[in-house]
Amino acid sequence: MSPPMQTFVTGGWCDMTDNRRRRRIFEIIQIGNTSDTISRAFDIVLVTVIVLNILSMLLQTFDYFEPYQDILYGVELMTVLFFCVEYALRIWTADYLYPDLTRRQAVLRFIVSYDGIVDLLTILPFFYLTGFVVFRMLRVVRIFHLFRINTTYDSFNVIRTVLYEKRNQLAFSMFIILTLILAASITMYNVEHEVQPENFKNALSGIWWSVSALLTIGYGDIYPITVTGRILAVVISFLGVGAVALPTGIISAGFVEQYTKMAAAADTSSGNIAVHKIVIDVDSAWLGESAMGMAEHFHISVVAVKRAKKVFVPDPDYNIQLGDMLLVCPVPETI
Repeated sequence: MSPPMQTFVTGGWCDMTDNRRRRRIFEIIQIGNTSDTISRAFDIVLVTVIVLNILSMLLQTFDYFEPYQDILYGVELMTVLFFCVEYALRIWTADYLYPDLTRRQAVLRFIVSYDGIVDLLTILPFFYLTGFVVFRMLRVVRIFHLFRINTTYDSFNVIRTVLYEKRNQLAFSMFIILTLILAASITMYNVEHEVQPENFKNALSGIWWSVSALLTIGYGDIYPITVTGRILAVVISFLGVGAVALPTGIISAGFVEQYTKMAAAADTSSGNIAVHKIVIDVDSAWLGESAMGMAEHFHISVVAVKRAKKVFVPDPDYNIQLGDMLLVCPVPETI
């Protein structure tokens, strides 16, 4: 064999080996892969490291543990180094998380994603911003990995799905609440400024009072003393009850809809809709596609997903993974 051919074969073999290695690492660090023993072990180690990190951070604030500060700092350092390695591996295998993107695009997509930002802000404060407690507390957000291990299988998935599907209604209700808070602050300023200039200095000084009134908290540190102000306070408090009920009602309705969908999915096999079972392998065109993308691009609705011994209804942004068994049916045509 000529040297150029030898070089080509060797280089190609190295590329395939690197791809297999990265694929295997991606499978291991993917949370919730219960069919893979090593991946499951990694999940347990990750959860343990997160708990140790949070526990060491909390114990360092107690005077009783002052003699053990060096040990606690060492534990924190080791857990942060573990987070650094995990973050680097997730960047290295990002193209498997987003198979429809180029490798560079996948890396950028992960870095600016929710998980990527939280992971980065979990690490940076230890090295550069140790005095900023607000950034250090972002480590607590990593506890969501505890939920993510079961997010596809339990009620936490239902909560995520409801919040995602009702995000527009919730955003509008929050806009209404913020508008009422600002209007209440301006109103109370006009009524109470002359008699309480120290509490209502300007139109925004009453925001603290309006928040406590509209959200029915009522701390009592600031309150109206004029007759007009008290009458308006009663009206504003009643409006607050309705404003708080808006997002509550939206979320409640979302839960009813979601559980109705889950019940319908469980009974689909006995209906008139043709349902098919498909197992996702490494060559599947649907690998890495989201449940919403399946409906938009392939006009196929993912009714349920079976992974290992777990069966669940996927949320819209669920990415189909290797080994998943899908229960699918055609998306009904709209008239």
